Amino acid sequence: MGTETTGGHPADDAAVDLAEEGASLLAQAREGGNGHASRLLLGGERQRAVLMALRSGATLSEHESPPAATLHVLQGTARLYAVDGPEWVVPAGRLVAIPSARHGVEALEDTVILLTVALAP
Repeated sequence: MGTETTGGHPADDAAVDLAEEGASLLAQAREGGNGHASRLLLGGERQRAVLMALRSGATLSEHESPPAATLHVLQGTARLYAVDGPEWVVPAGRLVAIPSARHGVEALEDTVILLTVALAP
């Protein structure tokens, strides 16, 4: 089995080393002005997987929720919060469903997140 992919994204056709990709993105996030970096790992008509790195204190501003999504913290600690609703402090190794409400994310320390999104049929 080769490492070359035929799809448009790294995980479409091959396994991705999340630790290696996360380290690379975290280095970019630390250097970037907005404190975060991301890479689409899996793309398709029904689902997406996005790896994100956020420097400590960086945020993903409040935004609308996709039909269904999860946030899996691979490294660090993040705070996921729903506008006018609950919040979750999510350490490495934990997975949480993203609420079906306007929400945002804050990195409480340097953090790597795997976001999975189910797209509407």
